[in-house]
Amino acid sequence: MDPLTQGTVGAAFSQSSADKKNIFKISIIGFLAGLAPDLDVLIQSSTDPILFLEYHRQFSHSLFFIPFGSLIVAALIFPFFKKSMSFKTIYIASFLGYATHGLLDACTSYGTLLFWPFSNERVTWNNISIIDPIFTIPVLILIGIAIKTKKKIFSFFSIGWIIFYLSLGFIQYERALSTANDLAESRGHNPERLTLKPSFGNIILWKSIYEYEKTFYVDAIRTVQSSTVCLGESIKIFDYQEHLSDLDKESQQALDIERFRWFSQDYLGFDEEKSLVTDVRYSMLPNQIEPMWGLVIDELGDTNEHAIWWTGRDVDESQWNLFVKMLGGKECKVQS
Repeated sequence: MDPLTQGTVGAAFSQSSADKKNIFKISIIGFLAGLAPDLDVLIQSSTDPILFLEYHRQFSHSLFFIPFGSLIVAALIFPFFKKSMSFKTIYIASFLGYATHGLLDACTSYGTLLFWPFSNERVTWNNISIIDPIFTIPVLILIGIAIKTKKKIFSFFSIGWIIFYLSLGFIQYERALSTANDLAESRGHNPERLTLKPSFGNIILWKSIYEYEKTFYVDAIRTVQSSTVCLGESIKIFDYQEHLSDLDKESQQALDIERFRWFSQDYLGFDEEKSLVTDVRYSMLPNQIEPMWGLVIDELGDTNEHAIWWTGRDVDESQWNLFVKMLGGKECKVQS
């Protein structure tokens, strides 16, 4: 999730441990603790451009690390609040704020190592977008009211909204999943695997990706009272023999592709024009395959150098207008 949401949710849960005298200070502690796990973005390398993919949402986001991460946050914050609060009070607030971070990230599609060091599986529940103002703004308002009125009941209202919205995301996921399966069946396809993720800023319009006979099929599904489909595009699954037949499988760039495969949960495509290994899960429009990021591979150059990390996240006016139309249902049709 975005930093504002992480801090806001952390503050909401930490407020539940506050009293009238320290509700504002506890909110600050919870906000900072809710942000703290993302300090792992500082783990980067100038020579290895995808190192950050392996360490972002790794140990600092795991359930195992919560007591230790909370302790570090509390220890750093305590000198600023020791005159008004005990270390125990600060630690509890830090714990509640820190504990929300990994769980909230797991609700998105990016992937979070919740069970590190016991498992390297990237947990993805796919029930909320990485940025969703409809989720965040009410929480922010309610914790603000709790601070202003010094009434903790509003903290519990904010927690109630968080639980309600995330639960609604799971319901929407199941509705979109049913439509995605029906769509595949209408094409005569039996998906080998299928993934859904909410599009930017909402839980109405979903991106559907399924694999069938070495091809990914990408469509958008809009679900409100009923579900409709915005038909999309397809792309061949990345294959060394077909796409990079000259690449030495023992080279550094091949190793980087395998690291990227783990990150992308094996949803790899290939853009021949850019010589780009792509993450098919992510695109600016939910029914398109135009990638947001990937690895540029130079199979005829020095393949013992790291692959180049490429990003392309610009959205022009026409793309934005099309997204708004799909969100409003104007570009989607009922699946027959």
